[in-house]
Amino acid sequence: MPPTTDLVADQDTARRPVRRRGDLVFSSTALGAGIIILIVLAAVTLFLIVESIPAFTAKPDETQFLNGEPFWQYVWPFVFGTLWASVIALVVATPLAIGIALFISHYAPRRLASVLGYVIDLLAAIPSVVYGLWGALVFSQLLQPFYVWLNENFGWIPFFAGAVSPGGRTILTASLVLAVMILPIMTAITREVFLQTPVLHEEAALALGATRWEMIRMAVFPFARGGMVSGAMLGLGRALGETMAVTMVLSATGAVTFQVLNSSNPTPIPANIALNFGEAYGDGVNVLIATGLILFIVTFAVNAIARWVVNRRAEFSGAN
Repeated sequence: MPPTTDLVADQDTARRPVRRRGDLVFSSTALGAGIIILIVLAAVTLFLIVESIPAFTAKPDETQFLNGEPFWQYVWPFVFGTLWASVIALVVATPLAIGIALFISHYAPRRLASVLGYVIDLLAAIPSVVYGLWGALVFSQLLQPFYVWLNENFGWIPFFAGAVSPGGRTILTASLVLAVMILPIMTAITREVFLQTPVLHEEAALALGATRWEMIRMAVFPFARGGMVSGAMLGLGRALGETMAVTMVLSATGAVTFQVLNSSNPTPIPANIALNFGEAYGDGVNVLIATGLILFIVTFAVNAIARWVVNRRAEFSGAN
């Protein structure tokens, strides 16, 4: 028995992988990076909570920006504006991103696909200020006649009712600029997931007589569903937190309305913070930080929901 035990021990020792110095350095660095991310996230959360407490406990009539209103009544229009602008941007950008990614991955010639992929990726390198200037000075003026046409022909739809903004700087313009800004990340992620679809699945569908579109619908989309959701939620996360472009494009009034062509526009939380932080003092700073805490919670909830959706189909998709 002892010789047999020694033999088994020797075999286990032989099978055990040798951990080189490079492996130890890499694993330690990766572990440290993960711990640092958690520490930074906890520190940001703690800072937001501590700095927001005075806004929750202060008297509304003695606090800057509240104007005698409770904090929740003050922040509600900005939460609405944040969600409304981001949802419009997501609705516009999602089909565009899927269509562009599908064209690059399954329809375009390889050379053209490479060029298009580089061009789409380069859009992510454009600063937010440039998008804001373009949206405020060029895009809004181009869209204003189209807004008039929408109002005249589809004014019976509540979204397009009311008086059209003469400058075109509306919540719809800001949302379209956001859609352009989130398009690169959504397209890149969706494209990569489409390219990860097992070739055998695609060839099997084609061998059974499916057309290219039927193959995509039956083989590619089910595999890439989780990845498409991940890309959309990442784009939504950027749209929720975008500040400069929305601030420069939007004629913000803090209104709560679903009409997208008017001069009275909802104001997202980041734009409200950017517009008022320079004039804030005392409890007013805490009020703006508290609105930032609300935005942090909304963004965290959106990403948590996205992870839940992706994990439900993780074993059937290329999301992971």
